[in-house]
Amino acid sequence: MAAPQRDTSTLYLFDVDGTLTPSRNKVTAEVREFLSQLKEKVLIGVVGGSDLVKIAEQMGGNDYLKNEFDYVFAENGLVAFKGEVQIGQQNLKAFVGDELLQKLINFALGYMSKLVLPCKRGTFIEFRSSMINICPVGRSCSQEERNQFAQFDQENNIRQAFVDALRKEFPDSGLEFAIGGQISIDVFPIGWDKRYCLQYLEKDGIKTIHFFGDKTGKGGNDHELFEDPKTIGHTVKNPTDTVSQVKELLFKV
Repeated sequence: MAAPQRDTSTLYLFDVDGTLTPSRNKVTAEVREFLSQLKEKVLIGVVGGSDLVKIAEQMGGNDYLKNEFDYVFAENGLVAFKGEVQIGQQNLKAFVGDELLQKLINFALGYMSKLVLPCKRGTFIEFRSSMINICPVGRSCSQEERNQFAQFDQENNIRQAFVDALRKEFPDSGLEFAIGGQISIDVFPIGWDKRYCLQYLEKDGIKTIHFFGDKTGKGGNDHELFEDPKTIGHTVKNPTDTVSQVKELLFKV
């Protein structure tokens, strides 16, 4: 009996941090094996807020990422690949201009200088090709310090208050501010959220898109794609929950 034909009209699209991997940690062998099995049935893709280098580090290397996934969308899809072929690239500096970017960076650094946290490390502002990532604790923190800040943030709403202040300071800037991952805030032009990747999928005639993310609530960086009528959204708690939900949905286990 012939093997069931792969459904190339259906895509299972995954957030990275907190969905396929623990935040800023590497994917497990079990999840990779699961994704390999899933790819035999449907198209698979990832869409993350991080740049391509960080996503590749988490997912097992650049070659694995481009060979095993049908679509790879870094920086919310502003850097887009179909297999090994790059199909899209946006540029924040050219789109927004240095004047607004400097005002934003200066305000963010001033705001963070007044925060008292369990600790502060380095790299509080990370400039990516299509977005700015703001991190109150500093992206060079250790995993233990990352977890410590995440707990402190959960109890004290540090990032939500920061987002509110940014929105108040830049109400007509055309920028969006979204809580991303465990420790940071993503800043990008309105419309440059994770829905940006949908334009490429529409061109390829994909009819059904299941999207899995952990930050799907309002203000989270998965929210817009989760809510978009072109996707079927699924909220997950962690990689184990992601695998469980997909199996229940597709494999009927």
